[in-house]
Amino acid sequence: MTTSAIKQPARLRQLLASGDLLTVPGCSDALGARLIEQAGFDAAYMTGFGSSATLLGQPDVGLLTGADMTGNAGRIAAATALPVIADGDTGYGNAINVAHTVCAYERAGVAAIQLEDQVMPKRCGHMADKAVVPIGEMAGKVRAAVDARNEMLVIARTDARAPEGFDAAVERGHAYVEAGADVLFVEALEDADEFEQVGAAGFGVPLVYNWVEGGSSPALSAHEVGELGFQILLLPISLLLAATRAMQDTLVQIRASGTTAPGAFGDDPFTRFTDTIGLPELRAAEARYRDG
Repeated sequence: MTTSAIKQPARLRQLLASGDLLTVPGCSDALGARLIEQAGFDAAYMTGFGSSATLLGQPDVGLLTGADMTGNAGRIAAATALPVIADGDTGYGNAINVAHTVCAYERAGVAAIQLEDQVMPKRCGHMADKAVVPIGEMAGKVRAAVDARNEMLVIARTDARAPEGFDAAVERGHAYVEAGADVLFVEALEDADEFEQVGAAGFGVPLVYNWVEGGSSPALSAHEVGELGFQILLLPISLLLAATRAMQDTLVQIRASGTTAPGAFGDDPFTRFTDTIGLPELRAAEARYRDG
């Protein structure tokens, strides 16, 4: 059992107020959330890219519904005591739909929802051919999200850098903060100078740097990200890429030899894995409640 979900937004606010860079790995399922917590991180991120890949085996091009994402967010939040930042895509419609999505995510137990200004069907922020809604429409969505939430943080993301240019992305950032966003996420900036300008733009809220291996943005060190004025370092697909590569390599081995290599997963991998997912705690609970 995890701690009460209503405490998680407050915990996330504390982490952001500390002044330290908050490094947040991404996951697309409950197992990933458990692993992030066990590794000692302070927060987890539900990645929409990874959720689409894991749930559908499809790229992040707007195929998942709000119900799909809410259900996944709830399973992830239930698996960890960490604050969960959850991708909410575009909010799945207009401002009224956004309010509905925010309430559903908050009931699911997440600490923060990320909403973006792309048109639907949206696509991963590091893919080509993105389009964004008018700035006023997105500002209205942010206001609706802020009005609908109880304690949950609202993260406003703009994908305007590619379709409209850097200056337009900064203008949108200011508008979304004015509309009440708690955190700002300017997606897919193209070089360190742009990140420096965003960090110095005086938005007055924590800023997100999105570390996507092979994506549009430069690979800055965590120290550099913090020095540029960003408070949240997301690594949304690192675990997904690592797991996919490991599964591919294992399948090559099975295809070639018929089985996995001897000792491929270390000593007693079955027991180590069941320990990781909480079997000893469940057995202890069984013993505690057993008749007699």
